[in-house]
Amino acid sequence: MATTDDYCELCDLPRSQCVHGRPAPAPASAQARTAPAPRKRAASTPTPTRSAGVTRKPVSRRWTPPEALGPIIVDVLTEAGGELPVEELLSRVHATIGEGLRPGDEELTPNGELRWHYAARRARQALISEGVMTAGAPGLWKLA
Repeated sequence: MATTDDYCELCDLPRSQCVHGRPAPAPASAQARTAPAPRKRAASTPTPTRSAGVTRKPVSRRWTPPEALGPIIVDVLTEAGGELPVEELLSRVHATIGEGLRPGDEELTPNGELRWHYAARRARQALISEGVMTAGAPGLWKLA
């Protein structure tokens, strides 16, 4: 039989089961106090790739990217002699692309501009940084 020393005076349980008779838990390690590791983002690829036998679907875009408009802008400017006012250039680009615009291209940006106009301006900035176009005068787009 167990003696009274084997039972806790506070909870009347055997000391092996009692919280009061157990030793204090060890302090938390420094590793447990550090911030959790950052989560990795899933990478999206615009073209199908094959790695380790897995094929990824291409990302479908809602609007035309600036990279697709750059060559068209250069072609339109070349046909026009190297420079055009912005509005005329955009109307010629629209005529060239025709039905090639995506459904989201006709939507407005938060600033109230057509999305494909915004993409054309971004394409122009990329062409200027590549040296294909010059900044020129306001409202006039020029080839270098």
